[in-house]
Amino acid sequence: MLKKERAILALEDGTVYRGYAYGHRGETVGEVVFNTSMTGYQEIMTDPSYNGQIVTITYPHVGNYGVAIYDMESNKPYVRGFISREFSGTYSNHRAQQSLEAFMQQYGVVSIQGIDTRALVRRLRSGGVVKGVIAHRSYTHPEDSYGEFTPAEEQVYVRRAQGHQDIDGFDMTREVTTALPYAFPTLRSGKRVVLMDFGIKHTIIERLAEVGIEPIVVPAHTTPAQIMALQPHGLFLSNGPGDPAPLEYAHKAAWELMGLLPTFGICLGHQILGLAAGGKTFKMKFGHRGGNQPVKNLLTNTVEITSQNHGYAVDLESIPNGAFVATHINLNDGTLEGMAHTRYPVFSVQYHPEASPGPHDSRYLFNRFIEEIDLFDGSGGTPVAKASTGRLGV
Repeated sequence: MLKKERAILALEDGTVYRGYAYGHRGETVGEVVFNTSMTGYQEIMTDPSYNGQIVTITYPHVGNYGVAIYDMESNKPYVRGFISREFSGTYSNHRAQQSLEAFMQQYGVVSIQGIDTRALVRRLRSGGVVKGVIAHRSYTHPEDSYGEFTPAEEQVYVRRAQGHQDIDGFDMTREVTTALPYAFPTLRSGKRVVLMDFGIKHTIIERLAEVGIEPIVVPAHTTPAQIMALQPHGLFLSNGPGDPAPLEYAHKAAWELMGLLPTFGICLGHQILGLAAGGKTFKMKFGHRGGNQPVKNLLTNTVEITSQNHGYAVDLESIPNGAFVATHINLNDGTLEGMAHTRYPVFSVQYHPEASPGPHDSRYLFNRFIEEIDLFDGSGGTPVAKASTGRLGV
């Protein structure tokens, strides 16, 4: 019988899961979260919104269709680690260029398999997300890759998890944003829109281009003056990792530009708009991560199944003067999933309408954005009726 190299996942609460090594051999530490998607592991791994996190996939068998370069959401994986009940040893897919393990080894993704992921997810759901460490035996004991970790060694990793930097209060966009502005190539001319990159996914840029937008991607710290100097027709605030509260430069920019340009925010961009308007955000117990989150569109009274990845949410009632109204809510827990400004052509959603991976129910929002740009008269936005007539929901 082929011996498997031992590995552990040590959590800050003292829990230790014992399994087997996979991917790049080494050690990694991060916030342990879970994703309920059945497919899309490559898109999840390369989504910059997962920067700083170790992702547990609830689907029990991962890697069977390999890795295809066309499915990358950025130029590399951003997850700190990956956890599965079982990773596939082989793959079958005419689009794939390599196996998942080869991909992980190429980019240094430390992973573990063979643990009870159901027990781990139940722990995260009941107690909330925690920090954790994945360690491989060969990394710490090169002379013996197959022996068990001793209890004393396991406690070393528990303490390492406890001492790791919290995501709360830490600006993680600095690690994922583009260093320089760039224009996304399009086949036809359209409306010029500035995309503030807090960790943007490639598919979002592609969806914007598909509806007639010429995307110009700029770093997260770009000032309002620099944005307006590009003479854009609209502004897009992207997804990104971590806590939105410390991104005060982004709150300030969004506030100064509010009403000057039609604006669309997704995920972290949604949270930034809430904070820019004077509201508050809060950290959720275990967040929403997966491709099956039910969201009710309050404007059309319909339900959308959505793709999501976030651990923070906007408290709508904390926004002064009723500046934003709810347009979408989560049917599982009632948290805010979308909002629109009552005066300006500014709207946002907490989920991912580009749906990569996930269902395509919400892709109409990209068309909604180009319609807002076309309707904008340049005098501070079209008035209130936007949120009350349901135009956002068509």
